[in-house]
Amino acid sequence: MENVTNVTTEEADGAVGGGNSDELRRLYEFLVKGVLLGLVSLMGILGNVLTMVILSRPQMRSSINCLLVGLARCDAALLVAAILIFSLPSVATYTGCLPHYMYYVYPSIARIVYPMGLIAQTGSVYLTLTVTLERYVAVCHPLRARSLCTYGRARIYVVLIIVFSVLYNLPRFFEVERVTGTLPPYNTTIYMVSASALRNDPLYITIYVNWTYLLVMYFVPFLALAIFNCAIYMQVRKANAERQRLSRLQKKEIGLATMLMCVVVVFFMCNILPLVNNVLEAFYGILQDELIATSNLLVAINSSVNFVIYVIFGDKFKRLFFKIFWPQRGRCCRGGNDSPEATHEESFVSNGRTFSVRQPSSRMARNNGSRDVKLQLLAPSTRSPCVYYPTDDELKGLDEQC
Repeated sequence: MENVTNVTTEEADGAVGGGNSDELRRLYEFLVKGVLLGLVSLMGILGNVLTMVILSRPQMRSSINCLLVGLARCDAALLVAAILIFSLPSVATYTGCLPHYMYYVYPSIARIVYPMGLIAQTGSVYLTLTVTLERYVAVCHPLRARSLCTYGRARIYVVLIIVFSVLYNLPRFFEVERVTGTLPPYNTTIYMVSASALRNDPLYITIYVNWTYLLVMYFVPFLALAIFNCAIYMQVRKANAERQRLSRLQKKEIGLATMLMCVVVVFFMCNILPLVNNVLEAFYGILQDELIATSNLLVAINSSVNFVIYVIFGDKFKRLFFKIFWPQRGRCCRGGNDSPEATHEESFVSNGRTFSVRQPSSRMARNNGSRDVKLQLLAPSTRSPCVYYPTDDELKGLDEQC
């Protein structure tokens, strides 16, 4: 989401009757910003709401899921802002529909929705970085993960990122103002969105809008994401080479790291063009409307696609999704390699202590005449910990069997 003030001001002027836009460019912006961005944002909002519902379940309680819930909330807020300040105004400008929204509602809410969208975008970027840091610690420094990758710390990280996002974007609340205009055919008073005196200040644009925005929103997170994901990738390759010696839950950790690397790859792909646009504006003063519209669409895609990645790569996420919203399919998805009932041994980390659930093999069961499940408390393990949180049903089942 970028150059919102310039774009919205131009749309308002064109709606009043400026008629300066080329028809082909107007059609392109209508299709990209009005239709595609709107549809992608609506589907993305639905996907993020489903993500929040699933990851907020008690059996999904973990540090990484707490961060992912915060990411889903920021993405949903960003998509709502994109619909209100990009999609609906583009549709209204091109088709002539929604005149009340374009001339009265939109100029009033733009002063709030515009900075809120940028706050959500900042939070989304830095929560993605925090998710990568969490995976880096869990995969590359597993012994430190016991103290750093906790649910309580994850909630603190989310709050700190939101506070930082609000403080960094406070000047954005003073960039947009509502001005009064007249609709020529009817001589009717309407409202329009215009850049404020602060937004037109050359020093402010150079330091804050261009240089600081590039540094905070692109250079720092891009560099950090590249470094930490390279380290994770090397560790994943090493683990895959020794996959036969990994425990089942260690394989889960590697699988989770791989899934979140896909999230970061999509983040890079969708933010390269916005980075190019901001570099062109900061260094060369070039503003290309078609590229800006495409960049905003890519940002919306990036905020919408995480749910699809979770469903494809997250076995537990997918099972819980079907269990909640499609029970018949959910029963078909049970079992398999990722099912607790199909495993010979499972362990999970809880409060710094490792528990092991062992079930006797069939030969031992026949010899002992018992199929009881034993729950043993072991000393803290020096092996790489696997962050695994059992479901309430699993714990209930263990108590009944014990």
